Amino acid sequence: MNMRFERHKEKIAPFPVFLKRVLKYSLFAGILILFSLSLGILGYHYIAKLRWLDSFHMACMILTGMGPVNDMKTDSSKIFSSLFALYSGVAFLSITAVFFAPIVHRFLHLLHLEEDTNNESGKSDK
Repeated sequence: MNMRFERHKEKIAPFPVFLKRVLKYSLFAGILILFSLSLGILGYHYIAKLRWLDSFHMACMILTGMGPVNDMKTDSSKIFSSLFALYSGVAFLSITAVFFAPIVHRFLHLLHLEEDTNNESGKSDK
């Protein structure tokens, strides 16, 4: 099963193919979220010595960009929290891009097809 995106000169993928693509990319984004969340939970639990629920809460808040909810008391916990915050910024943007890639591609492909149809019917794009 080839899941590559269609090129701009190709016909748009049928809707079931598009749905499979969205599901595949959503699953991958979910795996990235679980990995990132696990990394944060384990770090906050073992390095910052927070309880499991507090670690989960802190990791969720940092990963979504909401900010810290617990004070970091040791140097090692402050270093971990800082590095996890930097990682979370990149991860959030990357996960968002992965999730929306097939949707944005289809939208842009539809706009391109519409432009080609207008040009073929004798309309100028100037």
